[in-house]
Amino acid sequence: TLTTLEPGAGKFGKKLREILLHYDDEVSPISEFFLFLADRAQHIAYTIKPAIEANKIVLCDRHTDSTLAYQGYARGNDLERLEKLNAIAVDGTIPDLSFVFDVDTEVAATRVGDEKDRMESTGLEFHKKVRMGYLELAKKFPNRIRVIDANKSIEEVFEQVKLVLEEIL
Repeated sequence: TLTTLEPGAGKFGKKLREILLHYDDEVSPISEFFLFLADRAQHIAYTIKPAIEANKIVLCDRHTDSTLAYQGYARGNDLERLEKLNAIAVDGTIPDLSFVFDVDTEVAATRVGDEKDRMESTGLEFHKKVRMGYLELAKKFPNRIRVIDANKSIEEVFEQVKLVLEEIL
């Protein structure tokens, strides 16, 4: 099993993650989107595809759905265009299963803590749009995206995930 994340896998991804999460000036929504796509294309080519070819299970923290939720639903970029560009970046590699850990926006804000990165600092209204985006995507792709009630305890969330995995496997 390979565990990985976006943005930030590998040397290239770590540099992009630093810019995406800690750059202290304005970033246009399209620039932000292209940085995420650059990270994703590199991640797919040099981390995810080789792992799949080696018959590994890949667990990735964030992927294309995150881009649609954040840059599409929350930032207001055209979803159809984002989907097309995402398709180029992933080069045919899409998740078999995605989990949306759904938590009330106010609860999530308390869990983040005091040290917030650029994305976490965007405000409650932005994060409400992100959450709505994820839930819309789950409706659009019910066979691939499963919603987990993350307002519950860690143990209860884990049990929900296990039930989904047992159902699929």
